[in-house]
Amino acid sequence: MQMPDMNEDIEELLYREKLTLASIKKRATAFFIDELLLSLLLIVVLWDSFAASTNIQDTIALTNTFLLEFIAIKIAYQTFFVMQYGGTLGKIFMHIRVIEIKSVANPTILCSFNRATFRVISEMMFYIGFFWGIMTPERRTWHDLSSKTLVVDV
Repeated sequence: MQMPDMNEDIEELLYREKLTLASIKKRATAFFIDELLLSLLLIVVLWDSFAASTNIQDTIALTNTFLLEFIAIKIAYQTFFVMQYGGTLGKIFMHIRVIEIKSVANPTILCSFNRATFRVISEMMFYIGFFWGIMTPERRTWHDLSSKTLVVDV
């Protein structure tokens, strides 16, 4: 199966701005760093409750109890760091960043919020939006498409 060609506008933008797309490996590593950090934060905040869990079912029930709060934290984390620094701590560590295609700058707060929200939706849909990014030449996930962003090397 042959991959479709990259969008000419994006190819021109990358060439003009001397940018390269972030690799899938870097993006995946940044994802795992962020997930680890947020999971550890949840455990620290709820440590007393986790420590009181006597079995795995109690731990799962506790985690499910705070699911909406965890989703809100994920959206806030993604929105703030992408807007402020062009990437989350994982992306900063991996030397990649998110840019808005139209401005080639850090995404605005609305763009970052849109991206963060669609990222969580994609996670809830069995990561289909992430796999979409693996299959396209621009490596744009559903959250990149909805927010008109690209992830590039720094």
